[in-house]
Amino acid sequence: MDAYRVHLARAALFHLSSTTVWAAMMVYQIQVVGLGPLQLVLVGTTMETTILLFEIPTGIVADVSSRRASVIAGTCLMGAAYLGQAAVPTFAAMLAAQVVWGIGYTFTSGAYDAWVVDEIGAARAGDAFVRAGQVARAASIAGLGLGAALGAIHLALPVAAGGAGVLLTGAFLLLWMPERAFAPTPPAKRTTWRHARETLVDGLRVIRARPPLRRILGVSVFYGLYSEAWDRLWQAHLIGSVGLPALGGLPAVVWLNAIMIVEMLLGIAAGEVLRRRLDLTDGAAMARALGWMTAAMVVGLVAYGLAPSFPVALAALLTFTVARGLTGPVYGTWSNLHIDSSVRATVLSMQSQVDALGQIAGGPPLGALGARRLPLAFLASAAILSPALWLLARSERGARALPTPPGPG
Repeated sequence: MDAYRVHLARAALFHLSSTTVWAAMMVYQIQVVGLGPLQLVLVGTTMETTILLFEIPTGIVADVSSRRASVIAGTCLMGAAYLGQAAVPTFAAMLAAQVVWGIGYTFTSGAYDAWVVDEIGAARAGDAFVRAGQVARAASIAGLGLGAALGAIHLALPVAAGGAGVLLTGAFLLLWMPERAFAPTPPAKRTTWRHARETLVDGLRVIRARPPLRRILGVSVFYGLYSEAWDRLWQAHLIGSVGLPALGGLPAVVWLNAIMIVEMLLGIAAGEVLRRRLDLTDGAAMARALGWMTAAMVVGLVAYGLAPSFPVALAALLTFTVARGLTGPVYGTWSNLHIDSSVRATVLSMQSQVDALGQIAGGPPLGALGARRLPLAFLASAAILSPALWLLARSERGARALPTPPGPG
């Protein structure tokens, strides 16, 4: 199958399935497993620690062996992790599943973006990432509806169904995912670590030689430091601190998924505006857009933490999530402007590892703050994210000074 169509189909299948899981996962962990704020953050920290340890080795495997095989293996591991969490509702099982999921994620993180750029081409990659983001949001709306319906029956059902769907996504990729543009390392070199070490060294050399990449990695640090509190605690704050409307006596899982569907619809519309108006080959324009998105995220975090009522919390939540959702494809395209193809998966894996390191460092302290008072965790997250605005402003000025950034190779 054509790589562009595989990319869009994978976005639809994977996000339909994973959103079905996450439509109920946090409520499942809070209400069925019985996790508190600190335990919720520790679950995330376990996952991020796994990513930190495995990100670069799996990125190197993708660069020296096969990005296709790496993506397929990682997808299947993530599906198995979801099924394990549905089957065994204990804190220990949640932690073990994060290890399996984290390893699976590292097999896909740098490898998949590198596969897209190589197979579709650097010129079309920016549009492909943004278009896939729109497809993913549309599929996620269906996943949220499915997750809410299954979760109203039992909170474990959407976790199990979504896990099975992720495994089916792996099977689809096994059958249809092409790999024509990538030249793997010859078999004679795979028996030693020499080429893997050389690839890692080349990746580090690229980062040292290109100031834009160093600033990009710096932004990744702050994106990681703040994020664990939001990812693990926003639902607990809305349910426990702010309170959900009593209208219709609907269960929490239905309310939360309705909110996320609204966010997805807004994100699809905002993504189309972004795709039409932002030049995804202009480093300065992308840095500037990321600065505005990050500023909206900071404002959203502060407003969410201080929200006195459900309507204010909802407006803050939508502001934050829509802005955050737009950063992904822009940030990925911005990064790829400065990376050579031969080390792309490795450098992207380093970027993901830096983000994971930030989450590991920021998660437990923010979780401890949340255990005292949940709003404190969101206010602290806003303060931690703010320095990224300075780095993005410097990146914009630097990109304007370099009208033709180094190509992707």
